Amino acid sequence: MLFSLPRIYKIGIISVVSIVIFSFVLFYYIQTLTESNVRNTLLAEQIDRQRATSRSLSQHIGSDLSLVMTVLDGLSNSAHIQQGDLFSEKANHLIQEKYKIIDNIIDKIFVLDKNDVVATSLSQSSTDKYLGSDFSQREWVKEAKRNLEPVFSKGFERQGLYMVYIAVPIINRDDNRYVGLVGASIPTEKFFARYGNVHDINSQFLVIYDKNGTILAVGADKSLVGKNFFGTVVQNFINHNEILNNLTRTLLKGNPNYGIYDYGLSERINTGQPIMVENRPAYFLQIVTPTEQVFSKTSDTLFTERLKGYSLLIAVFAAVASLIIFLLKWNNTMEKEVIKRTKALNKSNIQLGIMSKELKTSNLSLQNANEQLKQHDKLQKEFINMAAHELRTPIQPILGLTDVLRDYVSDSHQSHLLEVIMRNAKRLQRLSCDILDVSKIESSLLKLSKSPVELNEKIKTVINDIENGYDNQSNKNVKILFEPKEPITVYADRDRIYQVLSNLLNNAMKFTKNGTITVSTSVNYSANNYDKEVIVSITDAGTGITPELMPKLFSKFVTSSSHGTGLGLFISRGIVEAHGGRIWVENNSNGVGASFSFSLPINSLN
Repeated sequence: MLFSLPRIYKIGIISVVSIVIFSFVLFYYIQTLTESNVRNTLLAEQIDRQRATSRSLSQHIGSDLSLVMTVLDGLSNSAHIQQGDLFSEKANHLIQEKYKIIDNIIDKIFVLDKNDVVATSLSQSSTDKYLGSDFSQREWVKEAKRNLEPVFSKGFERQGLYMVYIAVPIINRDDNRYVGLVGASIPTEKFFARYGNVHDINSQFLVIYDKNGTILAVGADKSLVGKNFFGTVVQNFINHNEILNNLTRTLLKGNPNYGIYDYGLSERINTGQPIMVENRPAYFLQIVTPTEQVFSKTSDTLFTERLKGYSLLIAVFAAVASLIIFLLKWNNTMEKEVIKRTKALNKSNIQLGIMSKELKTSNLSLQNANEQLKQHDKLQKEFINMAAHELRTPIQPILGLTDVLRDYVSDSHQSHLLEVIMRNAKRLQRLSCDILDVSKIESSLLKLSKSPVELNEKIKTVINDIENGYDNQSNKNVKILFEPKEPITVYADRDRIYQVLSNLLNNAMKFTKNGTITVSTSVNYSANNYDKEVIVSITDAGTGITPELMPKLFSKFVTSSSHGTGLGLFISRGIVEAHGGRIWVENNSNGVGASFSFSLPINSLN
């Protein structure tokens, strides 16, 4: 039928078909190029974010390890230890006092005599306290004794747990001779789980190495803990991937790095950072992220946009095809109609060109917006990490040296000045911790270490700590009332729940000048009596909350006090929501004070 048409019609039909084919090819090329650019941009942004996170985590871990070493150093330089007094009540009290500072980090603290036999030991459990054990043949003891410097050991397996040790030699200040050693043991999996995932290979996880390349904690496979990275077991697991091997070799030399590889499970982004203590690498950190996590949020959007584009082209093609069929049937008698339809076709092609330009413009706007968002996010995270690190770095020596000075000061005025220094240094320490918590919450990096917690006992502990430690004389007429009815057990992170309770009770103390603060717990059952939650309420007798402040009270930097950073309630909300709970506030019906409440699920214990 085509051969019976005039030449001009043949040329027109061939041209229209060519335009349609070219449009499909051009759209496919532009869409593929755009998707590739978006994916590359997302990948670059993830690498930048992950490198910043690696630096932040390594600094945080290094700060905690520095705190342990500072406490051990202060203990080794104390008057009792220097004089060889390891068994008196005063010496035991001093060791217990130091242990409380770092008991959330370490498992055991112990003191060796000059023969490297454990003279004193303190642990979280009542068993296996090392007392009387001979440590003289242990490599890290020999190293500390030989070099007279602090030692961060390689990993060791002890009673089914993988451990590392921090050892600080006791050196007599008068003749510089070795008189013993103060040490602490740290369970690696429990310790590094505080900073990220070390259990699930299907999401972002951490890998920690000692100086020999032995794996201390890993989210890929728990059986790899204690294995050397370059050994047969690990190399078979990663299929001898050369990219990952080179990244790890470079990292163990103390150099930060990053890379992308696939050893058979899925493509991964790996960023490495040495964990520095006193400007020396103690251990080494890698953060590993499956790239499918990075692209999962955009894949559906890109697919939808591609589907819309193809639908538009198919619609145009269908319209053109209908037009061609109509022209073929009426070519002899409908020349005017052919001209009219040809104009319509030209108009459709113009609209297609306009749509293509609009698509390019939209893609350019999206790229510009992504770039601006990337720069803003990068600047904000760099500022937060720098501020937190710069705050934490000078705090540790201030606390450690002030604590040492207290043993040598007898004058009451000087003791008072040291207490002022200690109190304000601890306040700075809390501020830096709050900033790091905000960064974790905003980056969805807040990790929980859950275990069964008896909630009423935890509340009593917080109340006791606040009543013993609160030093604001204007609150001497304030009482805290708590009368639990029955034990309530939840499955939660005990340290984080302590943090929420402490924030809310300290807020109540801050705004209550006279009267009683009431703490209550109750269990709320659902209609089927299966799902249930515990609700904790803290009711103060303060001035209440203004209507203007109420909607934004749990946001960052919002406070009605002239003191504080306005981060406590924001962090509390993040912690409660990470547990699957909720937090809210309302003014009391009697017009005096306000009530802060939060809920925690109970059935998650199962």
